Amino acid sequence: MPVPPIPHLSLLDGSSDATADAPATRHYRTVFLSDIHLGTRGCQAGILLDFIRGMECETLYLVGDIIDGWKLKSGWYWPQSHNDVVQKVLRLARKGTRVIYIPGNHDDRVRDFCGVHFGGVIVARDAIFETAAGKRYLVTHGDEFDGVINHAKWLAFLGDWAYRALLSLNTTWNLVRRRMGFGYWSLSAFVKVKVKNALQFIENFEAAVADEARRRGVDGVICGHIHKAEMRMIGGIEYINDGDWVESCTALVEHADGRLELISWVGDGRTVGHADPVAALAGRA
Repeated sequence: MPVPPIPHLSLLDGSSDATADAPATRHYRTVFLSDIHLGTRGCQAGILLDFIRGMECETLYLVGDIIDGWKLKSGWYWPQSHNDVVQKVLRLARKGTRVIYIPGNHDDRVRDFCGVHFGGVIVARDAIFETAAGKRYLVTHGDEFDGVINHAKWLAFLGDWAYRALLSLNTTWNLVRRRMGFGYWSLSAFVKVKVKNALQFIENFEAAVADEARRRGVDGVICGHIHKAEMRMIGGIEYINDGDWVESCTALVEHADGRLELISWVGDGRTVGHADPVAALAGRA
């Protein structure tokens, strides 16, 4: 069920969770988060909480795979940090943030509730988002454009199992890095971009999503699903993937003037790899 374009709202005046010595609260018009995978050991809930606690926004899009129903079916894993993420999102909704939840394939059961409001959270199949600058984007998780999900789900489950094994190694790898005084670095993301078949899958996915945006008559598409943050032009369509909170720890944000920016969050109030959307889109056209 598409959600109507969002009117411009004044910034919230609510207080921040940040401590007195923390960086000033970051104000955004819109924030997009996807592929959090709560309920899995690979979820970087602590880093995500650090990001959420220091920001305020008028609208928050949850672009699918927020809770990993696939994993929870096979075994329960739900530490306090995962519960804290849910509570923080609900608190944002109570304070006035418009929260739109677009389910993905790992939380597809939520699609049965499209059009329903839960504690201020709107559930929708997809949405049309309009920036402050007047550009329109299709917002969708993107699994509908994944041929493996649609035509060979057993292979998707097998791939998911292999992916989780890699993420488990990724968790151990970063535990060692932290003890040595280094920051987070995704071994699983590095391996994925080195595999030729994975790169071809990503290219096919991006093209299919861009084609759907073109069919809908919008300027671009904002999605998740493949855990690869990206901003580029595909045949005149702005393709934006907001990444994930398992490997890359990235979010897409809209500033008050309508500028879209990808943020890679490394915790403790620090960001890396701020993407200049104008340069990124122009350079990859």
